[in-house]
Amino acid sequence: MPEEGKKAPSFKLKDKDGKVVSLSDFKGKNVVLYFYPKDNTSGCTAEACNFRDELPKFSNLNAVIIGISPDSSESHKKFADKYELPFILLSDPEKKALEAYGVWKEKSMYGRKYMGVERTTFVIDADGKIKKIFNKVKVQGHNKEVIEAL
Repeated sequence: MPEEGKKAPSFKLKDKDGKVVSLSDFKGKNVVLYFYPKDNTSGCTAEACNFRDELPKFSNLNAVIIGISPDSSESHKKFADKYELPFILLSDPEKKALEAYGVWKEKSMYGRKYMGVERTTFVIDADGKIKKIFNKVKVQGHNKEVIEAL
């Protein structure tokens, strides 16, 4: 698991349009990198819409928002179009970034164990260092916590 104060792991993943995006593309900007389990689920939709609604505040803080999940680029495109999400959603079906950031974990629901994404947000500064990590994110009010961390 990456640590606060250390360099953020690099990645190269496809966005909703199939364009390859890497963390280094945002050097000189603050990056809000949030990992979420699945497009079009209640918690993930609420989280994305909360970030969308506060986008001007993030922009004023020289920050870009990037969401990553194991869903396909096509799924991201439908999700972004449906909720008018103006930020980048990246597809990680091979779970390379999910594993590099330590968010692909064993989870448990109704006594059944399975592998999935633990909702986590990393605030990365303009130099590519991790400024703040929010583990096991509770969606309500999370966007405001992230703004404060910037």
